[in-house]
Amino acid sequence: KDGGRRASQVLANLGVATIAAVLYAIYGNPAFLLATAAALSEAAADTVSSEIGQAVGSNPHLITNWKVVPVGTNGGITLVGTMAGVIAAVIVSAVFSITGLVSWKWSGIAVGSAIVGMIADSFLGAWLERRRILNNDLVNLLGTLVAATVAMLVGWNFISGPR
Repeated sequence: KDGGRRASQVLANLGVATIAAVLYAIYGNPAFLLATAAALSEAAADTVSSEIGQAVGSNPHLITNWKVVPVGTNGGITLVGTMAGVIAAVIVSAVFSITGLVSWKWSGIAVGSAIVGMIADSFLGAWLERRRILNNDLVNLLGTLVAATVAMLVGWNFISGPR
């Protein structure tokens, strides 16, 4: 598309991570930092999976029924795109660990949560965006929210003490 990103797209992809980072700054609970990592990892995974899948993937399948759909169909996924998304999630989560923000021990939670969010995004795209119940910005926002929520819940249950 011409014209670059709209503010709503930026908010959809970064809003949840920003809120989680602010909550970490206020409360100091590392689960919020883990949620930040997961949300940013999901945003990267979703973007990369869509772009790579459309550019080099072949025969996208609708995630809800596995039927072959045209390239660019909301909820359509490819193996190449999905694997590229997983790699993007690993890279973003690794940056959090390399910089010491999230322990390597817990970076897998961010990656796993990002993958769950990426898959949720595809389901939401197939079910609600294709029917024009939600737009792409809301689907992206919900994908990052799913990733952050999963990471935060797992973090609260398994992270004890400081990072």
